[in-house]
Amino acid sequence: MEKQSLEKNGGNGYADKMTLSARNSIFKAGIALSSLCLLICIAASFKTIPVYPAMETEIARRSSGIFQLLAGKRLELSLLAVHCSVAALVLYSFLTVILSYYYFEKTQSPEILFIVLFAASFSPEALRLILPLGRVYEIPSFYSLMASRIILFCRYFGIFSLFAASVHAAGYESQKQRTVILSIVVTTLVIALGVPIDTQTWDSSLNMITGYLPMFTLIEAGTFLITTVSFFIAAWSRGCREFIFIGAGSALAFIGRNILLSADSWAGLPAGLVLLGTGTWLICTFLHKIYLWL
Repeated sequence: MEKQSLEKNGGNGYADKMTLSARNSIFKAGIALSSLCLLICIAASFKTIPVYPAMETEIARRSSGIFQLLAGKRLELSLLAVHCSVAALVLYSFLTVILSYYYFEKTQSPEILFIVLFAASFSPEALRLILPLGRVYEIPSFYSLMASRIILFCRYFGIFSLFAASVHAAGYESQKQRTVILSIVVTTLVIALGVPIDTQTWDSSLNMITGYLPMFTLIEAGTFLITTVSFFIAAWSRGCREFIFIGAGSALAFIGRNILLSADSWAGLPAGLVLLGTGTWLICTFLHKIYLWL
């Protein structure tokens, strides 16, 4: 059923979508961005790591999230662990975009573009290091505010990109991918520019305190549920059981993402990294299996 439905659309199945060349250009831009952020993270480490012990006495409050709710606040706080989580996210982004480009360079899959955008959205997490850098250099609060808005933009751009991948898998083809990306950009810009941010206080995961937290927690939870269910619907509607594993992978990736973005102890790093890495592996492996014959 899956193969027949794709053949009816002219062989590649998504002739109205972005060309492979244009999509691969986005992949290359993602590689460049993640490479730059990785270099920034490495260079900043020499200056930021020595100031963490003093900063731990200035923390306004512990961070929130799935892991923090279950166990995080009972574990010893460590800003060095937060630093390593940031570095792990940037490295994950770098490796995932490169491997996706390598394995999908000549494979037409509408979902993989949004998966790569999801992975690339973690690279700007390196900007969280502007807080410890502010203890070394006199950085105006304006730049800290801009960094926080960029991070906020990228986080919601990432989760909405994964949501877009699930919707495309479930059969949404009425608009071009460029239009979908533009819609995501506009939506996340409204969020990033409209949320109040307190530049004077920050939590234990090096995130500045933002407003409307309960509302955005509900948005993230709703997006997580709809994304997972959409992949399961794709498995049923397209007669392709591989989407079941992709849906499971998206659930693991969401949970791992939440842990790594909020954990402030050493226990959160391996747990979040394993879940995020395993989830991404499931998504990419089974997507490649679906479209390998094209």
